[in-house]
Amino acid sequence: MFLYTFRSKADSNSTSNFKDITTFTKILDSLLDGYDNRLRPGLGDRVTEVKTDIYVTSFGPVSDTDMEYTVDVFFRQSWKDERLKFHGPMNILPLNNLMASKIWTPDTFFHNGKKSVAHNMTMPNKLLRIMEDGTLLYTMRLTVQAECPMHLEDFPMDSHSCPLKFGSYAYTKTEVTYIWTRNASQSVDVAADGSRLNQYDLVGQTVGKETIKSSTGEYTVMTAHFHLKRKIGYFVIQTYLPCIMTVILSQVSFWLNRESVPARTVFGVTTVLTMTTLSISARNSLPKVAYATAMDWFIAVCYAFVFSALIEFATVNYFTKRGWAWDGKSIVNDKLNGTFTVMLINRH
Repeated sequence: MFLYTFRSKADSNSTSNFKDITTFTKILDSLLDGYDNRLRPGLGDRVTEVKTDIYVTSFGPVSDTDMEYTVDVFFRQSWKDERLKFHGPMNILPLNNLMASKIWTPDTFFHNGKKSVAHNMTMPNKLLRIMEDGTLLYTMRLTVQAECPMHLEDFPMDSHSCPLKFGSYAYTKTEVTYIWTRNASQSVDVAADGSRLNQYDLVGQTVGKETIKSSTGEYTVMTAHFHLKRKIGYFVIQTYLPCIMTVILSQVSFWLNRESVPARTVFGVTTVLTMTTLSISARNSLPKVAYATAMDWFIAVCYAFVFSALIEFATVNYFTKRGWAWDGKSIVNDKLNGTFTVMLINRH
């Protein structure tokens, strides 16, 4: 009797699940019946409004040489399509990327992106949800390699604002427009452990919106700026301290005996070559910019101190030797004149 009751409950549950699945299938079939994914929602009636927000899972690395950065994000878009309204036993239909290819989706692209990758392992990392009022939520995981213009006049005490710009590729602002889903401080959210930076601190992010004009019309562009501040510790250890120690070492030669010409020459030449090596190595980590950075000016001042120490020693040594030569010549002349005078007196 117990076994019969158990089977009856199991059969009733499976029957209920089968009916639900059949209902969902009918709803999806009815949604796609006569649906044309080539036409945007509200065509000829209203502007399609796409709400967006970004969740940053990892930020970095940042390349100073190439002036670019890499960011891994969950990119979310939401819009309303009245053609996908439905009535069923549930308010939300959770779907995968297969359904996304059958409906209209925004043609969003990144304006300053050099290389963007959509993750496809083990399946395309995409999520689609359809609400009963026709509102859609479309989420995908992306890795974006974007440009970051840098002004390095204050290097290594510099700060930068790396932008991420995106918008519609084909639709002008009279057809498709973008807005941030939440307020400015929450539209771009960074994970607590999302920083992958060694030389920078991610101090914050801001969002904005702008309109660009081209020969084909005006387009809405959404902007998110990531504010970075460089860490100076590495450069203090690798450049500043060695330069300071080299300048101090160049002054040690003045404590040596004046007649120790080889030792003082070795000190001067060695410190000059050391400063040259430090200058070259400091420049290797930077792009070949046409202006001088703060570190360049610091190295130039240190180089001037070191080189002036060598020139100062050479100048003092030259005039010292010249002075001894004149003194010796005068003594010889005095002796010769005295001897000639004595010879004349004896002769007479």
